[in-house]
Amino acid sequence: MKIPLVDLRAQHDELRAELEAAFRTVLDESAFIGGSAVTTFETNYARFCDTRYARAVSNGTDALELVMRACGIGRGDVVVTTSHTFIGTIEGAIQLGAVPRFVDIDPATYNLDPERLRAYLAKSCERDAAGTLRERETGLRVAAIVPVHLYGLPVDLAPIMALAAEHGIDLIEDACQAHGAGYRTPDGDWKTVGGIGRVGCFSFYPGKNLGALGEGGAVTTNDEDLAAQVGMYRDHGQSTRYVHATAQGVNARMDALKAATLDIKLTRLSAWNEQRRQVASWYQEALSGSGLPLPVEPENTRHVYHLYVVRVPADRRESIQNHLDEFGISTGLHYPIPLHLQPGFSYLKQGPGSFPEAERAANEVLSLPMHPHLTREQVVEIAARLREAV
Repeated sequence: MKIPLVDLRAQHDELRAELEAAFRTVLDESAFIGGSAVTTFETNYARFCDTRYARAVSNGTDALELVMRACGIGRGDVVVTTSHTFIGTIEGAIQLGAVPRFVDIDPATYNLDPERLRAYLAKSCERDAAGTLRERETGLRVAAIVPVHLYGLPVDLAPIMALAAEHGIDLIEDACQAHGAGYRTPDGDWKTVGGIGRVGCFSFYPGKNLGALGEGGAVTTNDEDLAAQVGMYRDHGQSTRYVHATAQGVNARMDALKAATLDIKLTRLSAWNEQRRQVASWYQEALSGSGLPLPVEPENTRHVYHLYVVRVPADRRESIQNHLDEFGISTGLHYPIPLHLQPGFSYLKQGPGSFPEAERAANEVLSLPMHPHLTREQVVEIAARLREAV
């Protein structure tokens, strides 16, 4: 049987009649940029994330850049994140002139390790006379921490939020892979990612848990001023029509057709996330005892399994992929080269061994098919073929 990594056709077949009706509505209204479709989606997505505001933008990378722009991040600043992520996490910071600093990951969760973050801040940084946290060696201001909720699993945010508050650093959640994921705060309350730090950033790339028909993104926050800044920057810096409050604006608006389709999919997102969790439980059962490290879900998190990632021996990963491919089973690598070893980051002069856990994960991770429409029969087949290969 053919088993794709992601099955978008099955998802859209489920929604075809509603999507086609939304297309007709947008065509009839002919309001293709902004308008009621966008504001309705923003209202509904803010409610889903339990935030006061959501601002729809062109994609997840732009969401992160616009937030950093609104936070005043630029040349002379440092943005701290993980090396085991997609380049979009830090791309915007670099384009604004900031410098990335990487912290190694927790090998069990693949997420930024709070203790390693604490060690970096203690070892490499100090406050200046004005109380601003700066790197000792470079004098650069430590402006923001960007934890990534990788693969749909929330970062352990409580200790990171405490460090950010202690040092006066902005905390920007990269929730581009974690729509609807949950985190239990130390006071016992469950919160949705994107509404925990000062601001959250989402991608609606088609294969995400909530995916557009094309590119799309959003910023979520309870900060009224930040929401207004993002809304202005995304629309050529306009405060009102033809009044440009800043010359630093960009064109990062979401079109009405994408907003209308996302609003339809949003009504299914919670159910689809539950189906992903069911698929994950089938995998856990079918691969139990295989010897492969499987995804974990710490008790203070609620995983939404954007990806289902296992570890395999690095020297056999390619042959394992080839074996699965022979049986029509698609797999992926998220991500095979950590950012600090990418050619474009050579200027940081951080070679092999700089972040050993990220490097080991990059060599060993293997993403198995994961989407809400997978059947138990398909999961059993995938697990059986994977066991054969291993």
